[in-house]
Amino acid sequence: MRSAWRWFVLAAAVVLADQATKAVVLAHLVLGERVEVTSFFNMVLVYNKGAAFSLLSNAPGWQTPLLIGFALVAIGIVGTLLVRSPGRRLLCSGLALILGGALGNLIDRLRYGQVVDFLDFHAAGWHWPAFNVADSAITVGAAVLIIEGFVHHEGRARAPS
Repeated sequence: MRSAWRWFVLAAAVVLADQATKAVVLAHLVLGERVEVTSFFNMVLVYNKGAAFSLLSNAPGWQTPLLIGFALVAIGIVGTLLVRSPGRRLLCSGLALILGGALGNLIDRLRYGQVVDFLDFHAAGWHWPAFNVADSAITVGAAVLIIEGFVHHEGRARAPS
């Protein structure tokens, strides 16, 4: 556990950044309000009762406890992996980002029953679903894990037998 502490610090930094940005948005925008920042990016306050890309957001309410349970299981698994593999920097970086993002969105679900989203990218009339810092950390963390899988696999393939 002693050598894994830095990965939990990274996860905590993600949670703090996520919750701080959400607090600013909640303090300055009303639900549905859009503030144009650039020609391809808006700040907007929306709530997401579902999962990624608003999956299950129109369900009648059963999805919230399901997503909370899923997040708790994922947090337990990721935390265990961090403790067991603290020396694998690329793996742990990705896991820490995912952990921080999962915790950030879990806090929203427990506080509000839904997740606060506010980043709205668009082009040629097409809008990407609004998202937040936690979602970004989860996405980047997943990409890092994919890269780590290739790097780690390549390292094993070259190792003498």
